Amino acid sequence: MDAFTTALLSSGNTVVSTLLLRHYRDLGLTNEQFLIYLQLKSFADQGNDFPPTATIAQSVGLSDNQVFQVLHEMISQNMMQIKTTHQKDQLAQDAYDFTQLYEKLAQYVANQETATVKQSATNDRQVVFKQVESEFGRPLSPIELETIAQWLDKDHYSGELIQLALKEAVLSQVYSLKYMDRILLSWEKKHITTPEQVQQEKERYQGNSRQSGQQSNHSSDATKTPDIPLFNIGDQDK
Repeated sequence: MDAFTTALLSSGNTVVSTLLLRHYRDLGLTNEQFLIYLQLKSFADQGNDFPPTATIAQSVGLSDNQVFQVLHEMISQNMMQIKTTHQKDQLAQDAYDFTQLYEKLAQYVANQETATVKQSATNDRQVVFKQVESEFGRPLSPIELETIAQWLDKDHYSGELIQLALKEAVLSQVYSLKYMDRILLSWEKKHITTPEQVQQEKERYQGNSRQSGQQSNHSSDATKTPDIPLFNIGDQDK
């Protein structure tokens, strides 16, 4: 085994989170601060939790005072702290602790997920608005926009469910939010909250309608009437 291989294996490895590597600047760390973090992480992985600043300075090409200043900045930014532990019959031991940095990273990820959810909700809202306007063949009034917003925000109907209610309204040729609202209320009373449940209710209703139609054919010779709508909501304003 040559000298290089021996040195490579004996020096060990430093494990760095890829998530932190990609987002350290989003957390407010500068390149210089992150470089110092990597050096401290490397020493910590080898069991040295509090290496001398002079050693760090030599590794990164900075002066001792510059390294001290960077460490002070990171402490001021709540990126790290120095923890002191006391053990019986031993001198107090200091250690660089980056728990605060990892907490910031966790909060950043949570905020990104929240922002993604909000953006998705905003996109869903716009899709619903545009689809209703398209099917109605006209722009929605401010009151109608507010009604749909309440369905989403107050009643917590999903965009998919509202679109299905719109589909039923169009099939019945009733271009009215009042009609859609009664469909949504009908589904809510039956605890229907997903497209799959709507389909199941549709199949159940159509099955009952076919049975009723067969009985009617045997008892009456009247002219065939139009198909019964999926949801019999009563007289509606068209």
